Amino acid sequence: MAYVDSLLSKCTCFSKLKQLLAHLIITGNFQFYTCRAKFLDFCAVSSSGNLPYATHIFRHITSPYKNEWNAIIRGLAQSHKPIDALTFYVSMSRSLCKPDALTCSFTLKACARALARSETPQLHAHVIRFGFAADVLLRTTLLDAYSKCGDLDYAYKVFDEMGVRDIASWNALIAGLAQGSRPTEALLFFKKMREENMEPNEVTVLGALSACSQLGANKEGELVHEYIKSKNLDCKVIVCNAVIDMYAKCGLVGRAYEVFNEMKCLRTRVTWNTMIMALAMYGDGEQALELFERMGQAGIDPDSVSYLAAICACNHAGMVEEGMKLFDDMDRCGVSKNVKHYGSMVDLLGRAGRLEEAYKIVQSMPTVPDVVLWQTLLGASKTYSNVEMAEIASKKLVEMGSNHCGDFVLLSNLYAAQGRWHDVRRVREAMKGQDVKKVPGFSYIEVGGTLYKFMNGDKNHPKWNEIYWKLDEVSLRIREYGYVAETNYVFHDIGPEEKENALCYHSEKLAVAFGLISTPDRTCISVNKNLRICGDCHVVIKLISKIYEREIIVRDRTRFHRFKDGACSCKEYW
Repeated sequence: MAYVDSLLSKCTCFSKLKQLLAHLIITGNFQFYTCRAKFLDFCAVSSSGNLPYATHIFRHITSPYKNEWNAIIRGLAQSHKPIDALTFYVSMSRSLCKPDALTCSFTLKACARALARSETPQLHAHVIRFGFAADVLLRTTLLDAYSKCGDLDYAYKVFDEMGVRDIASWNALIAGLAQGSRPTEALLFFKKMREENMEPNEVTVLGALSACSQLGANKEGELVHEYIKSKNLDCKVIVCNAVIDMYAKCGLVGRAYEVFNEMKCLRTRVTWNTMIMALAMYGDGEQALELFERMGQAGIDPDSVSYLAAICACNHAGMVEEGMKLFDDMDRCGVSKNVKHYGSMVDLLGRAGRLEEAYKIVQSMPTVPDVVLWQTLLGASKTYSNVEMAEIASKKLVEMGSNHCGDFVLLSNLYAAQGRWHDVRRVREAMKGQDVKKVPGFSYIEVGGTLYKFMNGDKNHPKWNEIYWKLDEVSLRIREYGYVAETNYVFHDIGPEEKENALCYHSEKLAVAFGLISTPDRTCISVNKNLRICGDCHVVIKLISKIYEREIIVRDRTRFHRFKDGACSCKEYW
């Protein structure tokens, strides 16, 4: 049947494929299952094929052979509806033709792509029952399916039970941990992998860099980068893009720019977009827009992501007119807008206090505004104490069924700032009634290659006594510079002294204090926070940077703050 392969290779479009099928039927070759399997596989998987057509032909085969089932299941697993592969797998299991290791492999890949968490253990049971458990490739596919479905405990169990682990096994686990909110473990396995003399490849370092990005672990990230350079993996553009992103998310935008400028490989649109967004998050709007212009001069047309990054840069730098011009330019350049572009414009105008214009942008949208957009307007309304606009946004969020704690907290805090304690209690009762839990604030800091996590008022750290003593020292020293606690950031109906005490031990302050006692003088302190930094912490950390002569980088939920010599890179626009 070698001639069938030759004919298939010449089928560059669907019409030629149909002609070939007619030829195979007329010559009688389609009666041979090997010929049918080759045709179905090409038709189901090849870019020149047609999966619905392959499925139609398959349904007319009276008793399909194993290779024919595999061809269709493989095609469906790679399609935009991978869940359909599971339906065919069940049908095959009930037929006289039973699945083999390849069938299980294709179906597990479908589970991974469809995030079919409940079906993956069932496939696992079949793998064991059919006697395929010793197949290293199949176990790696199983591990990957568990990882991508978020069942990381089972993924680790499969990995732990593997007698032989190849590079793909390590990669699947590291990527799964990095993408599944367990980045610290991902970095531990990256180290363990090297200790066991298994050499990380391009896929491995992408997982490790992702973990460093999430944690803001710049020291670990630098070690991964050193390894990348030593193995010449920086000749791959996808790796360089990940390194730029890692440095940017660790607050080292200067290092990110160095990597961008020194790239050995050709920059892609993704490279430019990543760097522009990095500068945007850092608040360097002018340089971001300059890079946006350079991108066009380099012959790369900006896409919707490029415009979003540039508008975000204007947003974080307070460049309202420039942002509005970019938004209008999108129509002129034929670049389609999506809800994120409208959301960025609402945020841009909202931060500038132009709430009516922001509301008009919402009303002008060709699609229904999403939850995030109304949350953005609510946040801006709280910043500028516009109760009327906040109530409009809050009402819309309730209508959309939003149950996010931040929606309630923002409205409650706005009422509290106005002294409307009755409304505060009403909102908090609504939170209790809907079982809404407030997300606790926490901060990470990396010291000596180890990550430390602090919660508000945390006393779990072994050195908590020293940390609190340092904060007391800080409190005394910053008062000499005229600091007065901004108790308006404490939204509880309590006395001034209690409010001041509540501010003292926010997680970012604890992390910075730990950095002061644990790192050499005049070295940079880098902190990662899950929520937006509060106004009082912002003031205090500015003063710490001046008094203790430290550069302090805080990455919060929305941007980076680089504190140096008593000033912040955000220029008070955040």
